[in-house]
Order: sequence, then C-alpha cells, then structure tokens
Amino acid sequence: MKDLLPTATAARTRAAVREIIRPHRGVAAAGFGLLIVATSAGLLVQPLLGYVVDLVAGRRPATELTTPVALLVLVGVIQGALTSWGLVLVARFGETALAELRERFVERALALPLERVERAGSGDLTSRVTGDVARVAEAVRAALPALARSLLSIVLTLVAMAVLDWRFMVAALLAIPVQAHTGRWYVRNAVPLYAAQRVATGEQQQQLLDTLAGASTVRALRAEADHLRRVEERSRAAVELTMRGVHLVLRFYSRLHIGEYIGLAAVLAAGVLLVGEGAVSVGTATAAALYFLNLFGPINTTLALLDDAQAATASLARLIGVADVAADPSRQNHGEGVSVRGLGHAYEPGRPVLHDVDLDIEAGKRVALVGASGAGKTTLAKIVAGVHEPTTGTVRAPAGIAMVTQEVHVFAGPLADDLRLARPDATDDDLRAALATVEALEWAEALPDGLATVVGQGGHRLTGAQRQQLALARLVLADPALAVLDEATAEAGSTGARTLERAVERAVEGRTALIVAHRLTQAAGADRVVVMDGGRVVEDGSHDDLRQAGGRYAGHWAAWSRHHAGE
Repeated sequence: MKDLLPTATAARTRAAVREIIRPHRGVAAAGFGLLIVATSAGLLVQPLLGYVVDLVAGRRPATELTTPVALLVLVGVIQGALTSWGLVLVARFGETALAELRERFVERALALPLERVERAGSGDLTSRVTGDVARVAEAVRAALPALARSLLSIVLTLVAMAVLDWRFMVAALLAIPVQAHTGRWYVRNAVPLYAAQRVATGEQQQQLLDTLAGASTVRALRAEADHLRRVEERSRAAVELTMRGVHLVLRFYSRLHIGEYIGLAAVLAAGVLLVGEGAVSVGTATAAALYFLNLFGPINTTLALLDDAQAATASLARLIGVADVAADPSRQNHGEGVSVRGLGHAYEPGRPVLHDVDLDIEAGKRVALVGASGAGKTTLAKIVAGVHEPTTGTVRAPAGIAMVTQEVHVFAGPLADDLRLARPDATDDDLRAALATVEALEWAEALPDGLATVVGQGGHRLTGAQRQQLALARLVLADPALAVLDEATAEAGSTGARTLERAVERAVEGRTALIVAHRLTQAAGADRVVVMDGGRVVEDGSHDDLRQAGGRYAGHWAAWSRHHAGE
C-alpha cells in the first residue's frame, strides 16, 4: 500500500481558505457589492411587467406603456453594466486567491523530501498537480461567480416577493424544505464519493506510471498480462466511482423538480386567492409568479453547483494537505554555516547508513567529503541539502541551498531559458557572465544559435562536461548561501575533469560549500577534508594535516597519486 500524501480536514480546509482570502477582502466586498446592486436593479423587471399587465387589463391607452417599457430598457442596461463590473472584481479576487494557493502548493511540493514522494508514489502527486489544480481552477473561474449571483438572486427575490405581499413569500418558501433536504442528502453522499474518486484517480495514474516506467522489465518478465490486469482494475475502480457520481446527480435533479412544482403551485394558488379577495391586482400576482419563476434558475444553479463544489472541495483538501505539510522539524535556518548533530539515517528500517554524524562548516568555507563507495557521503550531502529527511539528529543550515549532482537534467528549450530556471529575471549579460565564470561561454556561443540554441530532448546534445558546466552556471545565477556538490566532476575524463574542477572552484568561490569529492584533487583544494567510512566520520582536518597523520586519508591520497601520476 502506498503512503499517500496528506489530505486536509474540512475544518483545516475552511481555515486555509480564510487565510488565503483575508488579504483580498476589499476586492471581494466591492465585487459582491456591485452584484447586489445589479441584482436589486434587475428585480425591478417583474413589477414593471406586472404594471404593464395592469395597464393592459385596464384597457389603458397605448401611450401609457412608453414609460414602463423605457424603464425596462434602462434597468437592463444598468443591470448588465453593474453585473459585468462586479463579475470582473469577483474573478480578480478568485484568480488571485487561486494563484496564492497554487504557489503554496508548488512550493511545498518541491520541498517534499524525496523518500516522502516515493512512499506516496508519483501518481498521487501528479494527480494533485494536474487534476486537482484544474478542478479547483475551474470552480474558481466558473462556479464562484455563478454561485455568488445565484445566492444574491435567491435572497433578494424572496425579499421582493415579501414586499409585494408577505403571503407570496410564504408560499414560495414551501419549496425550501424539499430543496434543503435534497441538498443535505446530496452533500452527505457526495463528499465521501468525490474524495474516494480523487484517490482512485491518483492510484490509476500511479499504476500507469509504474507500468510505463518499467515497460522493458515488464516485457522481459513476460508480465504484460498481470500489469494490464492491474491497470484495468485501477481504471475500473475509477470509472465505477465516476458512474456512481453520475447516478447521484440524476437522483439529485429529480428531487429538485418536486420542490419546484410545490412552490409554483403554492404561489399561483396564493395569487388566485389574493386577487379574488381584492388584496392585490392581477399585475401584482403576475409579478409574484414571475419572481418565483425567476428563482428556478438561481436555485437550480446553486444546488447544481453543489456538484462542482463538492468535487472542488475534495480537490482543495488534497492541495491544502500538501501545502500544509510541516517543514522538517530536524532542519533549522542557521546563518550562512552548517551544523549537523547526532545525524542518523536509514532508507529501510533497521539498516542505517549514517551513524551519529557530527559536522560543522563555517560560513564561506569549503569542506570535501571523502570515502569509499557506500561510506555515506552522498546520503549526508543530500540530507544537508534537504533532499532527504534524517531519521535522527538535527541539521542547521542556511535558507538558500543549491545542489549539483552527477546526473544533470537539461530541460528542452533554448539554452538561455534553461539557465533562467535558476534566476528568471537574469539578463543576457547575466547569463554570459555566469557561463564565463564556469568557462562555458566559448562553447555556448559557438552553438548553432548561440544562447538561443534548443537543447535537451529533441535539441542539440550537450556532452557530459557541458551539462555539468550548465548546472554550475545555474548555481552561479541562483547565488545560494550554501552549495552542495555531489561528484559534480565525475562525468568528465581527465582533461574535462580539470576544467570542471576549475569551474567548481569559481562557482563556489565566496560561499559555503560541501563537496562530495570524486577526485582527490578537489579535496586537496578544500579548506577541510572529512573522511567517512561505514556511515561515520573517521577523520577530519586539512589536506596537509591528514596526509601527515598517516591514516585513511593518507592511504587514499597515496593510492590516488600513484594511479594518476601520468595525468
């Protein structure tokens, strides 16, 4: 079973929404205020039509129709203008709030420790990034303005019916119990259904991703039938939940119609009785009936939007669940240096790879990690960089950290855009300066279209050394307080490695750096060397001091020097 990412509770979802919209209350109030005025103006249509009915029923001269008809046109123009203005403000409010939610979600999602995402499965995060964000966005752009107008129309129309005669409003309210019961019934059934549907969709995407990612292995093991069965089961579960939702909506609408018929019959009956008693005119009774008919649309829209609202609420809870993921309590911001205390880590329970590691890096100093394969260097570096959470212990590090690893991804698109991922506002001169810092400007400008050359998938292929220089140029542009480099020169041969070593030295100049050294020449140039073995720090000192001590590092250096004597 996957350990899915958290989903916020209903109370937390409401609280988070209030936090997001609080700074934008002014725009929201202005937008809803304009909609109230626009809706109030629109409610003059029914009395004016009733007045026209009374004029016609009284056989008044046709010239007397001029004024009410002109007023009807004026009301339409005013209502249209105010409604448009109000909807613009409501849309601005909704889009701003949505953008802030999306930014919070993306920020927390990118900060999630790698193993946390792996435990949940990439399908869970993918479904939230795509389906849940899209559903909430659709609700904000379409449902929020429609819901605001509908609720205002319902309330103000009932008030207008009471102004005509309170008995019309009472008659109209006879439909409310049926509609309220229908709404409660729908919400009670829809909330868990839509939550389950979103989870099933995430599991379906995860199974598809797992099957496609391991396609070669699946074919080699002749396990196609088994994986197809799993995909089919996940897809069937998602479809079944979707069909349950369709059936729920159909039953929902059928119950709504009953309430409409009850209310309309009651209003018409009240009109007949009141006109017969001489309490109201035929025109007033007509206006009341038109008011109730005018309620059909807003009420149906409001109740129908419960469908979108419940689906959006389920998606919103999943987004806020990730946006609220607490920062790693073992990590704290700490000036420009690094302090690691009692650090332990295990990828699998009972099989630790780090044991009680203590490490201090002074601000602006360069520390090299050295040790045999499996000593725990990369794990320690990734924990300091925030990629992994430690199992035990604490890490105090700067807020701004950038990591360059042996495996560098080149994004598809112009080289300049790839570089600007590190600093979107960088000018072309900034890009050239960063490339020059890591000795990459010459080959970058020699590309077919210079910095505009398309690289990455489908574009110009870069060598391993060029990819590493690109990553180091991003590091320069990002300008972090702490740079963590994990064998960033391992992809190059001897000649390329020397170029990359110079590039690394220039890229980390003036900043705190932790370097997992692939070549011991990097260790020789560091301020301190930390030797690891079996997940523990076994030596710590300067290059010269450790060589003279005759310990593990001295043996590593001697072997390295003999092997690379001819370089």
